[in-house]
Amino acid sequence: MLSAIAVLIATVALCVIMVGLFGWGPPRDGRGVMRQRIIRVLLVVGGLFALMVAAVLFGAARPAFARDLGQWGGQDPDLRAWYESLMQPDVPTASCCGVADAYFCDDYRLHGGKAVCTISDDRPDGPRGRPHIDIGTVIEIPPYKLKWDAGNPTGHGIIFLSRNRYVFCYVQPGGV
Repeated sequence: MLSAIAVLIATVALCVIMVGLFGWGPPRDGRGVMRQRIIRVLLVVGGLFALMVAAVLFGAARPAFARDLGQWGGQDPDLRAWYESLMQPDVPTASCCGVADAYFCDDYRLHGGKAVCTISDDRPDGPRGRPHIDIGTVIEIPPYKLKWDAGNPTGHGIIFLSRNRYVFCYVQPGGV
């Protein structure tokens, strides 16, 4: 949909630029030549701006590809399906991500009125393609990122983090 809008904007922009460059005939009474030149320049500039907007929209419309760095090799298919089925509690159409963003984060508790958990994941980071986070690191969990509806077959609390430690989801331990 976004790419269709970008194509429509680009088409209109090109038409506006063409009118601005080649315009219409000279004023019949000889007056207004300067006004017509200003309008033509504005049409060209506006058309170029619309082309840039279309290019940005078209670039944003490209599909996002999931990364598979081999982190699923040797993984139980049921566990893999569970990871892939998790959706963010506050954005139900967005994935919690996958094993490459997942860390065991047991010791869930309230600290200073905020939910936190402590990283307890001693699994190697390399095969999972994720950045290292030291065991014992405390991560604050926003209340809208607590996921309580999916069960958890791992036996560990799991926190899903971006590379800059933005919390996608926290899944409490227990339940299947």
